[in-house]
Amino acid sequence: MIGSQPDLSTAHWRKSTHSNGDGGDCVEVAANASGGIVPVRDTKTAPTGAVLTFPASQWTHFITAVHNGQFGD
Repeated sequence: MIGSQPDLSTAHWRKSTHSNGDGGDCVEVAANASGGIVPVRDTKTAPTGAVLTFPASQWTHFITAVHNGQFGD
C-alpha cells in the first residue's frame, strides 16, 4: 500500500560516517523527521531522488544489528 509522502522540506540530512567523500557509495539519513519515520536517501541523487522511509523502531533494530556485526563485513 502506498501512503502519502512525508513532508521532508525541513529535514536535516546527515551523511553516513562510513561515506568516503570521493563520490562513492554515500547514504544520508534525516533523523529529525516527524511521524515516527526515518528517511534514507542516496547522496548522489539528492535532493530530487527517491527517499526510503522506515519506521523508527525498525531503523533502531537495523542500526543495532549493524553495530553488532550481524551482516558481516
